[in-house]
Amino acid sequence: MSATGGAADAPRVGAAVRGRRRARELTLADLARATGLSAPFLSQVENDRARPSMRSLQLIADALETTAVRLLAAADGPRTVDVVRADSAAVPEDGAGGRVRPLVRGRQQLHALEFTGRHDWQREFRHPHDELMYVVEGAVEAEADGVRYELGPGDTLYCSGGITHRWRSLAPESRVVLVGVADDFRG
Repeated sequence: MSATGGAADAPRVGAAVRGRRRARELTLADLARATGLSAPFLSQVENDRARPSMRSLQLIADALETTAVRLLAAADGPRTVDVVRADSAAVPEDGAGGRVRPLVRGRQQLHALEFTGRHDWQREFRHPHDELMYVVEGAVEAEADGVRYELGPGDTLYCSGGITHRWRSLAPESRVVLVGVADDFRG
């Protein structure tokens, strides 16, 4: 890892996906059925010949009973100091037209993701750790524990662990940072 970082540092999750799939004694065909993704695509992901969108990574993580953040973190060891440059690679979010970029890499006590552009709220999240959403620019609608909030630049939304939540961008130029306490990485 160079001290400069950059666009070539896109997260590679192949080994983490393969290891998790094998630990669960699943074949590629099993994983394909569980995710709705094709076995050839999943093979390309496992061999780092294809990088999944965040939506695809979430489908894979769900089928492997883990989280996308955990798969991203498993792709890289812990770092005591790390610089993530503004031009570091982001992962497409899928049909929403947005992108997501890890701001903290490796197995750390904390995770942080930057979302830019569209984000759609078809998926609800509920995890054991606390999470903070900070709206850098644009507008966001969030729902936490059944209550909806409209957030603008500089607004934050905090959810304690166990609270069901979701969000979507209301403006195409929205930029949101999510920060949370990392999951336990033991498996």
